[in-house]
Amino acid sequence: MRDFALDERLERDSERVTVLGLCQLRLLKDSRWPWLMLVPQRKGISEIYELTPLDQTLLTFETNSVAAALKKVTGARKINVGALGNIVGQLHVHIIARQEGDPNWPGPIWGYGSAEPYPDDAKKQDLLKKLVEAL
Repeated sequence: MRDFALDERLERDSERVTVLGLCQLRLLKDSRWPWLMLVPQRKGISEIYELTPLDQTLLTFETNSVAAALKKVTGARKINVGALGNIVGQLHVHIIARQEGDPNWPGPIWGYGSAEPYPDDAKKQDLLKKLVEAL
């Protein structure tokens, strides 16, 4: 979308993986969890119900597709999906792979510790390649 602009905090804290039909698929810059984010490329949207019915359907489809691909690639015990938006108002959906023994398991990831950058770019790129292939 021509008028779409990504919130600067989302831009700073993540990197673009690819663009799906509706959303940018982004990887959070935090290696503690395989953590992805979908951002619908629509201007001025902060809530799912503000999307058109077709865009709501696309968001659901893309969320489910990314969640299934992330589960397949990581073998995660649980995939957490959430659209909180309390700090960043722009609509975005988090998709996080969780495993027993990961930081703060089984508690929430929000507000826990500090982000840890990926130490090995090759490992990160391998994860992203497998993820995109699984989509």
